[in-house]
Amino acid sequence: MIIFKKIKHLFIALLFISTFTVFAQTYTNKVIIGTKIEITEKTPTDSAFTQFIKPYKDRIDNDMNEVLAYAPVTFDKSIGTWQTNAGNLFADAVLEMANPVFESRISKKIDFCLMNNGGIRSVISQGNVTTRTAFEVMPFENSLVILEISGKVVKEMADFILKEKKPHPLSGIEIFVDEKTLTVNKIKINGTEIQDDKTYFVATNDYLSNGGDNMFFLLQATQKIDLDYKLRNLLIDYFKKVDTLPVAENKRIILQ
Repeated sequence: MIIFKKIKHLFIALLFISTFTVFAQTYTNKVIIGTKIEITEKTPTDSAFTQFIKPYKDRIDNDMNEVLAYAPVTFDKSIGTWQTNAGNLFADAVLEMANPVFESRISKKIDFCLMNNGGIRSVISQGNVTTRTAFEVMPFENSLVILEISGKVVKEMADFILKEKKPHPLSGIEIFVDEKTLTVNKIKINGTEIQDDKTYFVATNDYLSNGGDNMFFLLQATQKIDLDYKLRNLLIDYFKKVDTLPVAENKRIILQ
């Protein structure tokens, strides 16, 4: 019996030692192999770094150079006093692509679109329109936002645009202006004159919805709905849909 107890105690001791050894075991690196790749202006095109990134660069270039549509003319935001063909295209595209998404969510339609001229960052040259074009036109991560605003706020918006004298992209709205005094005569949305106490849904971007570009009147919105739709992605979807970009010539600001 004594011998059995000694064997039992010995077994427990060995078990404790082996368990402690397992948990106490540490691992260390034996060999670290590294290669220094210098990046300078004089780095040759066949450098190790260039060869390393080439597969990734080729894949990105293939995606960015994919032809999505065709531009029959050059779209330029700098040509035009109250509106530009680039601004018209952008605002019309937003209204067309956003409406189905918005309607599917709350069963209502967007009434009009307001964007900022400064948000368009590049021309769309005549010829093939690629994914890269969308990234050049809209390099920021701005999202599409729908605001519910009153007819009174719409009038403030119109006064702001006339005061700024910038061709901010508009769609779905007509602002009739006295040419001599540059004051608003009337405003129509979807062909109907607006009412002060009625509310309207305007599509804009998240930057403007927070009062960006001094558009503080948008802070009066009674409802704000983020569609979680990047404007760049919207443009890409629009380019794929239309094939040939339309040249919209209907005026949004009409001098009388």
